[in-house]
Amino acid sequence: MKKQSMTNTTVQSGQGKHMVDHQEPISVLVVDDHSLIREGIAAVVDNYEDISVVGEASNGLEAIRLYRTTQPDVTLMDVQMPEFNGICAISAIMSEFPQACIAVLTTYRGDVRALKAIKAGARGYLLKSMLRRELIDTIRALAAGKRRFPPEIAEELAAHIDQEGLTGRELEVLQCVARGLSNKETAVALAIGEETVKGHLRNIMDKLGANNRTHAVTISIQRGIIDLA
Repeated sequence: MKKQSMTNTTVQSGQGKHMVDHQEPISVLVVDDHSLIREGIAAVVDNYEDISVVGEASNGLEAIRLYRTTQPDVTLMDVQMPEFNGICAISAIMSEFPQACIAVLTTYRGDVRALKAIKAGARGYLLKSMLRRELIDTIRALAAGKRRFPPEIAEELAAHIDQEGLTGRELEVLQCVARGLSNKETAVALAIGEETVKGHLRNIMDKLGANNRTHAVTISIQRGIIDLA
């Protein structure tokens, strides 16, 4: 497909028509451990003359190395990757390049990993399920020095911000439950009473909006609150 022109051209994006005013293509670094995601982003970007993918990385360490060599205008960063995750990569890049414009790529709304990435310096948030609709607008917004958090995502993040509010003891209880320990076994492991464990579990389920302990574990793993690796 022929790329859409950069010169005085109106292009169609997920949020409507936008005038392209960049004289040079916006350079983009794509970081994701799934090749299909990287290829999909490159395929969408290839339709626009004002945007160009200058590098692809499959983990955080590759991302840091490529960032140094390509100095992209915008980086799209997955948060859950092997070897060196996106949060660590964002922190490393931001410490060396404070002007970096990075958007989080994530599968889940309200992902605690994504919240941590934003605190590390990410300026945008992209759900992988919304890439076709939001990708181009997000890239252009970040390249223009703006932040990009779609309203529905901002609301979802706000709704889940308390998930980071689990206490240290609640996290310990949750980890025990995730390992398959019963309430009694958790109480022994943590040297607390069984009723105390039950109280912590009630608080955990309330904070996570979970129906039961298994649901709480599922939510916490999906959103990066605990990691079983």
